[in-house]
Amino acid sequence: CISFTVEAKVILTKTKIMNKIIIVLSVLIANCSFAQISTPAPSPAATVKQSIGLAEATIEYSRPSLKGRKMMGSTLVPFGKVWRTGANKIPNLILSKDVEIEGNKVPAGTYGIITIPEAGMWTIILSGNPNQWGTYGYKDSEDKFKFKVKAEKLLAKEEYFTMGFTDMKLESANMYIAWENTRVKCKISHSGDAQILAEIKEKTAAATVTADTYFGAAEYYYDKGMDLNQALEWANKVVAEQKEYWTYNLRGKIAAKLGKCDVASADANAGMVLAKRDNDPAYVLKLQSILNSCKGK
Repeated sequence: CISFTVEAKVILTKTKIMNKIIIVLSVLIANCSFAQISTPAPSPAATVKQSIGLAEATIEYSRPSLKGRKMMGSTLVPFGKVWRTGANKIPNLILSKDVEIEGNKVPAGTYGIITIPEAGMWTIILSGNPNQWGTYGYKDSEDKFKFKVKAEKLLAKEEYFTMGFTDMKLESANMYIAWENTRVKCKISHSGDAQILAEIKEKTAAATVTADTYFGAAEYYYDKGMDLNQALEWANKVVAEQKEYWTYNLRGKIAAKLGKCDVASADANAGMVLAKRDNDPAYVLKLQSILNSCKGK
């Protein structure tokens, strides 16, 4: 009994000590959480998305600011050294489809962006190891693609490190990196021709094909300068179902390009009446352009 009582007292004492330790730790944790103050991040995170052709390109990066400091060619961003390209973790480039970047065929996926700045030329590296913190663990064996681009001088100083897309076209755009008085750009392009043509072939052959499908197929063939006789055949089916000024414009411009000005002029005149009735000046101009192209023919 005596042995049991002593042992019970020891257990009780240990329990009380542990409870006190837990209480002290709880107070410390609570005090620490109350002591923290929410402030803006010095290098805020940013995400930029852009559709290019049928692909989507996304850049995830952090945006440090100059704060009166010199960056390019300084000890902070020395020339000829790998750079994390911004702050915190390296930027990620996320591609939804296979694209071309500066002539390189780059498969869909996520890549880390690492750069080697120089005075007049930068090396852009797409690493197979995205999300790495800085370039402390950089390994050139993880490089998937590497290419050089010219560095251009900005007239106005860029205070915050910036990445984005510019020089937009239907199937291409330039991804750019800008900071201080320097900007570099690399071309990203995606041609969806193969996918679009396969879809056109499938949908125009379907039993449930609609006028809208024929319209889209004819418009695409016209824009791409493809088989215009096939485009006209589809446009005929569109006009047979929908006699609107936009359908007359479709068939009229295809016929004009084929030199069939009797069809083109008739469609343009028929569409002009409807476009003026609905007060659509944009289509009035388009239809007039068809008439002008057929003058004297």
